[in-house]
Amino acid sequence: MNLERAQLGLLAALAATIPVSIFASQLLLWLSIAVLVARLAARRARLVRTPLDTPLVALVVWSLLAASFAQDPVLSHESSKKLVLYALFYVGVLALERPDGRERVLSSVLLGGLALAGLMVAQHLFLGYDRLDRRPSGFLGHYMSASGVTMAVLLLAVARLALGPRARPRLVDLRLPAMVLAGVAAVAAATLAGQGVVATRLCVAGLAALGAAVALSDRKAARAAEAALPLVTAPLAAWALVVSQTRSAWVGAALGLAVIAVLRAPRLLWLLGAAAAAVVLLRPAGVTSRLTILDESSRDRYYMWQAGIDMVLDKPVFGQGPGMILAAYPRYRWPEAPNPRQPHLHNNLLQVAAERGLPGLAFFLWWVVAAFAGALVEARRGPSEDPGAVWAAGGVLGALAAVFVAGLFEYNLGDSEVLMLFLLLTAVPFALRPARAAAA
Repeated sequence: MNLERAQLGLLAALAATIPVSIFASQLLLWLSIAVLVARLAARRARLVRTPLDTPLVALVVWSLLAASFAQDPVLSHESSKKLVLYALFYVGVLALERPDGRERVLSSVLLGGLALAGLMVAQHLFLGYDRLDRRPSGFLGHYMSASGVTMAVLLLAVARLALGPRARPRLVDLRLPAMVLAGVAAVAAATLAGQGVVATRLCVAGLAALGAAVALSDRKAARAAEAALPLVTAPLAAWALVVSQTRSAWVGAALGLAVIAVLRAPRLLWLLGAAAAAVVLLRPAGVTSRLTILDESSRDRYYMWQAGIDMVLDKPVFGQGPGMILAAYPRYRWPEAPNPRQPHLHNNLLQVAAERGLPGLAFFLWWVVAAFAGALVEARRGPSEDPGAVWAAGGVLGALAAVFVAGLFEYNLGDSEVLMLFLLLTAVPFALRPARAAAA
């Protein structure tokens, strides 16, 4: 196997495991980085300049400076190791240039997302994860992480169905999603029997293998995955998102669906309006009970945001330092806040400003705006010689918008799973550019 195929297989395996395992996805990221370095050393690849390079480097450098000026620099630098994850953007840009590779890696995201959504639904129906204080988290450690990833997966699946080339799956094409759901059922059954850890590890390994197999398989098998996976994943991910009872993910998903509707046909926005009206009229208990800003969780967010503003005003240049909010919060906590300690501020913008100062926030916003601009430009190009580019760019734009808006109420980019998926999707529009230039 040559280095290019190894890179593609590793990235697809990584994409399939992001929704189910931090350890597996980060291990695969390190292997992908090693292969990328080998490709660069052998002059089999070259780094592509993108509009994200300058803000990304500035954000990394400023984050390390902020850590150096933190109250506990050692601890803050230790927390900064997550910056390594940003290398995934460059791995993705190089590995996703070819249309068939891009389609297969995005199919692998749906593969892992289907497993996550399936286990969340199984937990809700059979394992007692049906209360507000016990929400389904699937394979991940927290329900917020699970809902954030599921939200992005839902939007990718919907974009593939709404904007992608028409593909009618045959019955035989459903074998792949059936295999995934069989593995999920085995994990749920093993959990009831007290053997969930072993079953989960086997399922994660199987998903990594399936992702790599989809990426390296022949075109016929890959087309079958592309046709069947979004058709099964979309409704199951929507179901999982509802039972997660996570309001920020609901808001993000609604905006992402609106973005995809506008790209497909603006009149489809009426369908979203009709769905919202149906919720208001039917008032399903599991949904309407969460549509409030008067609960303790909302109150706590208000007071932690106030504390975050005070942190920024107190240290506007370098902030408190990455990873230092937990230690700093008691000094800035308002007396009315329900909880005495907070590990983060439930808002991406405020979190970045409080940790890394206003310059850090400026670099972060520069990076986000450049990412959105790249996705928007590609999504508006319309049909081309690469029909898959339309749905890929549209799905990425919807998912990025959803993650950003949900991040106004939750520090979702603090979750490695959401951040890695965000970085992988961000790479897609910038991988389209050199591929289009080569075709011209």
